[in-house]
Amino acid sequence: MVATLGWKTGGPGGAGRLLAVENLEVVYDEVVLVLRGVSLTVPEGKIVALLGGNGAGKTTLLRALTGLLDIHDGDITKGSISLNGKRVDNLDAPRLVRQGISQVPEGRRIFAELTVEENLRAGAHSAPTGIADRFDRVYSLFPVLAQRRKGTAGFLSGGEQQMLAIGRALMSDPRYLLLDEPSLGLAPQLVQQIRELIVEINKGGTAVLLVEQNAHMALSISEHGYVMENGRVVMDKPSAELQQDDDVKEFYLGLHKEGELQSFRHVKHYRRRKRWLS
Repeated sequence: MVATLGWKTGGPGGAGRLLAVENLEVVYDEVVLVLRGVSLTVPEGKIVALLGGNGAGKTTLLRALTGLLDIHDGDITKGSISLNGKRVDNLDAPRLVRQGISQVPEGRRIFAELTVEENLRAGAHSAPTGIADRFDRVYSLFPVLAQRRKGTAGFLSGGEQQMLAIGRALMSDPRYLLLDEPSLGLAPQLVQQIRELIVEINKGGTAVLLVEQNAHMALSISEHGYVMENGRVVMDKPSAELQQDDDVKEFYLGLHKEGELQSFRHVKHYRRRKRWLS
């Protein structure tokens, strides 16, 4: 059983039906310890938020979950990753996709010279049956992609490219979708649109691990949240409680305890003052 601070494993999806990380340690180049005993769970059908600043270890955790550590000279040196009670940390990336885990990496990383439709078809390589139905689902979620299906992906706007990256991941019919900073670099109106799309995807039965620096957005749609700092999970609470936590308000939502906006000048040295790091 995964030991976490405040999240009950299993949930309404059934006992043990979750993606679970337990006491995970990751080392790069056999020297640099990046993850230091991380534990978290993503129950089937839920949205879970993972917050943290640059360098906290969020992307490394996603690489571990999707079998991509080896191409970055990273290794799991301790702990485990399990899917519905079965160890999967020994599987490579293609096998993890076939197990139902898909990632949308930071920076979109679409195939710019291919068409929208070719990008989506590439996402379906691990699940060759039922492709037509998945195309219909993606095009219903993202009508703009349907309109531009024959267009070159590199000519899409930033927001449209993010939609394409998410759509490509959905083409593998995942049970667990890992989103790495989906709102990064987008205008506020597009951030709201991405937020609504994540909710809609989750309503379709796909669990989401949402890695975000936009804490407002992430906590508003997730049921549970984790905060990472320096390779460790330092907070683990229901999202509603994190939104009311004084430290989260100050350091991730940019608010004083009184609810006023905090300037960057006042919080730029926050690491020295966080109660959870003392």
